[in-house]
Amino acid sequence: MNSAILPTIVIVPGLRDHMQDHWQTLLAERLRKQKRAVHIVPQIDQDKALCSARIANLECVVSGIKGPIILVAHSMGCLITVHWAQSTGREVRGALLAAPADLDTPLPAGYSNPQTLATNGWTPLPRARLPFPSIVVGSRNDPIGGFEQVRKLAKAWGSRFVDGGEIGHLSPADGYGNWPKAEDLLQEL
Repeated sequence: MNSAILPTIVIVPGLRDHMQDHWQTLLAERLRKQKRAVHIVPQIDQDKALCSARIANLECVVSGIKGPIILVAHSMGCLITVHWAQSTGREVRGALLAAPADLDTPLPAGYSNPQTLATNGWTPLPRARLPFPSIVVGSRNDPIGGFEQVRKLAKAWGSRFVDGGEIGHLSPADGYGNWPKAEDLLQEL
């Protein structure tokens, strides 16, 4: 099958700066070697905390893509995707939402506080069914997304829930670099 008829993969990172050894970066590299079309939503410099700026940034990327897309989001990127999904008419084949923040679990030091998130439009978090198939991967020891809260979000979004086990926040600090499970899950979309 050639890449012209396969959905374009759109990587939606969280709010942190780009990391070379992050599983999303490594996934994009592997998919490109397989001749897949991959776009990574770039980080923004201005209005970094504004949810609306992040949504507009995602829309800017997908508006330049012809044909169906599959979204691969992590952490706050999952929330960007869910907010964006509420207003898009875009053809989306599916979404992999890995280790989403739940915004009910108190965030560790270094992350925005609940008031800042509310002021910047992140809450309330949409709980409507997503207009496309999706898979949510929850972690049993994620400091940013409580396992049961993430399971409830998956149910509200109409997503298939996958118990990722003890994968922390699925970041390089937790040993994820390479995360082969992502490619397996993409095959299901």
